[in-house]
Amino acid sequence: MFLAWNEIKKNKLRFTLITGVLMLVSYLVFFLSGLASGLENLNREAVDKWEATAIVVTEEADKSMPQSSMTLGDVDDIDADDIAVIGQLNAIATNGDKKANVSIFGIEKDQFIMPEVSEGEEFAADNEVIASDALKEDGFKLGDELKLSSTDETLKIVGFTEGARFNAAPVLYGDLPSFQRVKFGEAAGENKDQINGVVLRTKNLTNVTDNESLEVVEMEEFITSLPGYTEQSLTLSFMIYFLFVISSVIVAIFLYVLTVQKISMFGVMKAQGVSNSYLSRSVVAQTFILAVIGVAVGFGLALLTGAFLPAAVPVAFDIVTMIVYGLILIAVAIMGAVFSVWTIVKIDPLKAIGG
Repeated sequence: MFLAWNEIKKNKLRFTLITGVLMLVSYLVFFLSGLASGLENLNREAVDKWEATAIVVTEEADKSMPQSSMTLGDVDDIDADDIAVIGQLNAIATNGDKKANVSIFGIEKDQFIMPEVSEGEEFAADNEVIASDALKEDGFKLGDELKLSSTDETLKIVGFTEGARFNAAPVLYGDLPSFQRVKFGEAAGENKDQINGVVLRTKNLTNVTDNESLEVVEMEEFITSLPGYTEQSLTLSFMIYFLFVISSVIVAIFLYVLTVQKISMFGVMKAQGVSNSYLSRSVVAQTFILAVIGVAVGFGLALLTGAFLPAAVPVAFDIVTMIVYGLILIAVAIMGAVFSVWTIVKIDPLKAIGG
């Protein structure tokens, strides 16, 4: 450690460049991890707030709530500790020049998926809705009358709730009759029993239903089945994994070049009786110091960047995940130093000093 630190202090510019590269790589890793978490939250915020165990949809819906079509009569075939019916519809909501893609949830007010109101009040009349506070970013406010792309019905925002987005769209919660009028229009009376799914809280999923036309889907599986969710997560994860490899290669190249430049010096030290293990530990210690500094600075810059990003950028930093990624970056940087260690071990003192 003594030799490693002294060499860093003596060649500040050279080692600052290595630290700078490690800092940029770690900054990108941390930012991508925050972006991955933020995009995941966009898809699952509303579902996570339910704290549900599973959802029941029709077998032919392929685990997709919008594709499922059930009736309130199907609820009689379901046995669970706590049940909440839900209807779901995607639409475009407009108010003047304000426009947003929304997901409309039709629910029963006395069931557990009823959201907690953070501003305004709960829906109490026809076509009143509680909206995700994400709509405030688009300029929507309490009392706004929303025209919808799929119907002549209008919805009125009477309250806002925090953290309610489904498949990246802000959610509007209303009662089932309002939902059915929006979805079926004049045929709402004929479809007053139509829903899309049944959300469950229960300890045992094995005997929820005997109805073969219904499928019980655990909540995590339901979320990963959302359109684009898995593909999006895998893409960002692979980018992070490739950055780990790139980090290792960059450190290996830098340290190998530095080692080659110092072959004669290492040869003299070995001729004086300095062991291979001591020199190897020095290189590893040097890499560890540089990696820790680079990762720490990248960590701080990522958090600082997140603090100044606009709300429209879906970044959510998970500190535990960032710490794990930071430790992996330090580990792969040390792995990259192995080439330099192997070069040091192979140095012949006589050849290195021109003997």
